[in-house]
Order: sequence, then structure tokens, then C-alpha cells
Amino acid sequence: MRYLVRERIFGIGDDYWIDDEYGEHAFLVDGKALRVRQTFQLKDAQGEVVAVIRRKMISLWETMEIERGGERLATVRKKRFTLLRNRFKARLADGGALSVHGNVLDKEYDIELGGGRLARISRKWFRVRDTYAVDIEQPGADVPLLLSLAVCVDALTGER
Repeated sequence: MRYLVRERIFGIGDDYWIDDEYGEHAFLVDGKALRVRQTFQLKDAQGEVVAVIRRKMISLWETMEIERGGERLATVRKKRFTLLRNRFKARLADGGALSVHGNVLDKEYDIELGGGRLARISRKWFRVRDTYAVDIEQPGADVPLLLSLAVCVDALTGER
């Protein structure tokens, strides 16, 4: 399943839609303006909050947390920058970990679990500013979690 993420150009805060591959609004990323720390709510098409994403205020490494239902779902940390590559680690509340790595120039990132790719974040084929695709490759994958990871990568790389 492919999702297209497009920033709302004239919105207050950082609100933007994530559309499915059929062009229908699937999720809204509601950026909470006027907060001390960067906060986003991922809402489904009916307006229900399916995840809350917050940047940690005090941390040695750039860190964001993803919550669902008031419980921490994942902690996302940006690893040290290596030449032309970005790496992130998402520690899941159940003890597992997802790896996110990609090429800065091509703006391509893979989300992997145990070496198998779950999703790819890609701006490569989009000429429209602030548009990228998230291709979910595993059936039954936690779509809100993977889209939340894409929001974290976007925020932590300073592209949004």
C-alpha cells in the first residue's frame, strides 16, 4: 500500500494530509502549534487520534517518542551522521527494534525489522515540494506506527 504525504502549504502549525494510493485522505498529521516541544497527532480519516508524536526536550541525541492510547509505543533516536547517510533506531515498547536508514541525497529511507524491509520512505520521484511516498511492503504491518516513523524522520532531518 502506498501513502502520499503532502504538507498543507497555508495551514497554521504543521498540519498535512497523508493520502492513500487512491487519492483519498487516510490520515491527518496535526502539528500542535504553540507547544514548548514539537508535537504531532496522527489522526485517521474519521478524526480519531491513532498516535501522538513528541520530540523529547532533554536528550543527548535527537529523540522523538510515539504514543498510542497514552502508552509509549516507540522511542526514535537519530544516530550519528555518517557521510551522506542518516540512521535512526526505533526502540519498541515490547523490546523489539526497528532500523531506519537512508541516503540523504536521494531522500530514500528503509524501515526494517530484523533485516527485512517493512516500508520505504521516498522523495525520489516527486518534484512537488514537501511530497513523499511511504510504501508499506508487509501485509498486516502497523500502518500508523510506520507513518509515525516517517513523520519522525521528516522532523529529525529538519525537512519539515
